[in-house]
Amino acid sequence: RRRRRPRPRTTMLARCAHGAMRARRADAVRVARGAAMTTARDVEEANAILADAFGGAVKDATGGAHASLTHVNSAGTASMVNVGAKATTSRVASASARVWIGAEAFALVRANAMKKGDVLSTARLAGIMGAKRTADLIPLCHSLALDQVKVELEMVEAEYAIDVTATAACSGKTGVEMEALTAATVSGLTIYDMCKAVSKDIVIGDVRLESKSGGKSGDWTRVK
Repeated sequence: RRRRRPRPRTTMLARCAHGAMRARRADAVRVARGAAMTTARDVEEANAILADAFGGAVKDATGGAHASLTHVNSAGTASMVNVGAKATTSRVASASARVWIGAEAFALVRANAMKKGDVLSTARLAGIMGAKRTADLIPLCHSLALDQVKVELEMVEAEYAIDVTATAACSGKTGVEMEALTAATVSGLTIYDMCKAVSKDIVIGDVRLESKSGGKSGDWTRVK
């Protein structure tokens, strides 16, 4: 029997990119974003395929060129970004989260009758403390001298939930998005801890960046 020639090995990312060529442009961008880029060779191969398909760089939803992953170096491994040459600017970021705690816990929090104490004050302080420890929790974050962290909590009776909004500000060379997100998340986790004796069905969700300003990428606000 005549032995078949082995087919050349194709990486998962390349297969995703080839599939994207046959899809609509928006689908192709989505696939490229979601694919796991494990090595520099994978990245180059996929970029070449997509560039050939679209006649240039992959574009984002606004029509601009897609930014590269700054925490991935040329070898495809994680690395901390050197921000030494960047200008110091005023940076502000806001993030939010929602914690659904249920009717019983909601009533106790509103009456400040939870056994562990004042849930809202404790969660507010925890969010501020969490923001200051962001670099200890997120491996490639820079340590920032924060100018301010503000955590606001709003009780939403219709949902038996507590909305968390965290805002972080600094004058620095990198943004404070992760600090704002960490503040919102830690505040939500603290609400869970304070209320878990009453309900095990608490859900923390909708953690997201709401806005950011400053830096090279400029201002951004989530569309409601």
